[in-house]
Amino acid sequence: MDIVIDRDKCMGAGQCVLIAPEVFDQDEADGRALLLVERPGTEQHEAVREAHESCPLGAITLRES
Repeated sequence: MDIVIDRDKCMGAGQCVLIAPEVFDQDEADGRALLLVERPGTEQHEAVREAHESCPLGAITLRES
């Protein structure tokens, strides 16, 4: 699984960070999402999918490998 965050779309709601804090963080300067892990382990896939689905502006794209 590859993750891409469209920082232009991101509004900094923080849902991804709440759901998968080991994969996502928020930039202290502007509050937008930051990716901590580009290719999470399989144990994190469920949380990453939930974060993707919870993003209010669809700023998270997943590519299943």
